[in-house]
Amino acid sequence: MVVRSFAAPPTPWSKNLAEPTIDSSAYVHSFSNIIGDVRIGANVLVAPGTSIRADEGNPFRIGDNTNIQDGVVIHGLEQGRVTGDDDKQYSVWIGNNSSITHMALIHGPAYVGDNCFIGFRSTVFNAIVGDGCIVGMHVLIEDVEIPEGKYVPSGSVITTQQQADRLPDVHEDEQKFASHVIGVNNALRMGYRCADNIECIAPIRDNLRKPSKQSSRANGAKAAKAAKATTESKSTNQNLTNMQSQNGQHKQDLAGQVRQLLAQGLRIGAEYADERRFRTSSWQSFTLPQSSSESTVISAIQTCLQEHTGEYVRLVGIDQKAKRRVQEIIVQRPDDQPVAASTGSSSSPSSYSASSNVGATHSPSNGGGNGSALSQDVLSQLRQALAQGYRVSTEFADERRVKASAWQTGIAFDASNEAGVISALSAYTAEHSNEYVRLVGVDPKAKRRIFEAIVHRPGQAPLSAQGSSPSASSYKSASSNAGGAGGNDFVGQVRNLLGQGHRISLEHADDRRLKTSAWQPCAPITATHEAGAIAAIEASLREYSGEYVRLVGVDPKAKRRVVETIIHRPGGNPSVSAAPSSSSAATSGKAQGTAQAYLGKLSADIVNRVRQLLSQGYRIGTEHTDERRFRISSWHSCSPLEATTEASVIAALEACMNEHNGEYVRLLGIDSKAKRRVFEGIIQRP
Repeated sequence: MVVRSFAAPPTPWSKNLAEPTIDSSAYVHSFSNIIGDVRIGANVLVAPGTSIRADEGNPFRIGDNTNIQDGVVIHGLEQGRVTGDDDKQYSVWIGNNSSITHMALIHGPAYVGDNCFIGFRSTVFNAIVGDGCIVGMHVLIEDVEIPEGKYVPSGSVITTQQQADRLPDVHEDEQKFASHVIGVNNALRMGYRCADNIECIAPIRDNLRKPSKQSSRANGAKAAKAAKATTESKSTNQNLTNMQSQNGQHKQDLAGQVRQLLAQGLRIGAEYADERRFRTSSWQSFTLPQSSSESTVISAIQTCLQEHTGEYVRLVGIDQKAKRRVQEIIVQRPDDQPVAASTGSSSSPSSYSASSNVGATHSPSNGGGNGSALSQDVLSQLRQALAQGYRVSTEFADERRVKASAWQTGIAFDASNEAGVISALSAYTAEHSNEYVRLVGVDPKAKRRIFEAIVHRPGQAPLSAQGSSPSASSYKSASSNAGGAGGNDFVGQVRNLLGQGHRISLEHADDRRLKTSAWQPCAPITATHEAGAIAAIEASLREYSGEYVRLVGVDPKAKRRVVETIIHRPGGNPSVSAAPSSSSAATSGKAQGTAQAYLGKLSADIVNRVRQLLSQGYRIGTEHTDERRFRISSWHSCSPLEATTEASVIAALEACMNEHNGEYVRLLGIDSKAKRRVFEGIIQRP
């Protein structure tokens, strides 16, 4: 390997003629250009056609186990620096275990954290990408800081911090894919290093040229051939050992090997063979628990090693999605002592129960509980999905299909409120009482799942629609109070947000700022109890009585907003007393009466949804389709809705439903400023 690396040229801002520093275990292709103060860590792969130039901005740092793929350009401006994890200044910092894929551009000042994936032809300029982020293809990230663990969809243009803060979290499947890419490129690095070493590659070529052995007769020559095969096998093993030594690779302890495989999201298997089977590559399987716990897997492997002392034992790393092996590691040979690995804790293999772990890796939250109620985690995920207009559906599978991850599609819920979904889910789990049932939240616009949670297992009691959560029955949608500034509904919403551990804040805007969505923050609300929060909100409402004020609920863990509701308008009453006045009660009664008047074809949920969309300034639209077009998601627009009042919109909706009786009709909420849909819900079926 002849690496094309050059010292930085003398310039007015840099005259130190710095040269690249490349770790001996890294592989840099000779068709790559590396110029200036570039610091390349251990086990890095730099593919052909890359350009890494620290001749203007410098220094650059590329962390351990990172891969820089074909056509990547890394450069930096002379001005501007980022702070690396070592608290020093860099023009470009790329962390450990990250993938910078084909044709990407990283232009400093730029920071890319650990365990990141930057997709094809994406650009990061004057930005920070936090640890564990997944960036899709053809993405522009500029002048922002992406929080840790965020997913940036392909084609996104992220140029404001507000856009960055609202990005969705990375899904478990995407994390596993990023780890898989790291493993593949590490194997390529080892292969390239071997290919450049004649002493390493010669034994492999010799083995490929050898004719296959034919079975011989049972005579004296058979013993001679067996002896010769044994000698060749030992020679080959010695050559493989030499190959690893020449590559600078040292044999790791068992715990380290297991940890590395699990970190890549691989399933670990074990195989064993005696001398005879080893020569013919006829390995036999040893069953290991399908667990992601390091101590559990190591304990089972040690049992395998003890049972098969005097034989070959190897570990197999399996990519379950691609259904193929990605690594095979021999951890014991006939003349070895059983391998011992201490992880600081022990776990008896006999205590492992396959049934207790089935499906545990298929969902981020195992919300089955005792079968009678949803867990708080699942309820929180469900509530957030419904609040953001995501689609919620189910999947089911028996024991055999769960092990193969072959789930079958169940029902999709039409209800847009939590109570309705839980009620339908209760009936569905009773219908599939002897199977696994999981809840799935889907973002229909991004066409990706946002959560999966097993809510029922075989033998458990069906979910109860009553008492699933103390907050479930008392929870009230923001739509019921979107137009005003007081009443029990608003207090209930504050109570619900605080009960879920969310943070509450307020924003205000005058008429001009409202039209441009340029909201400004009110005084911070630090209270974590209901009375203190209501008092702080009342103070802000009095201070901004002549402006619009909206309530914001923020999930501090996910670092995103879960609720935005206008609670006060100019000229409104700035009081949010927990005890409703007679006027507010009358208003509430009037709203309920209005909703009841619309219930000819529309449900109360839909009426509330329309009220909420109108109160937030969104435009209402409708679409219709027949059975055939519904299956291919081919919708037609109904007559445009120019109405802006609740009564006229409801009348127009009913007119559309009557005109297209016998077809599907769905309601649309449209943000005219952002030119995107914020809600889609089916309001009529054939």
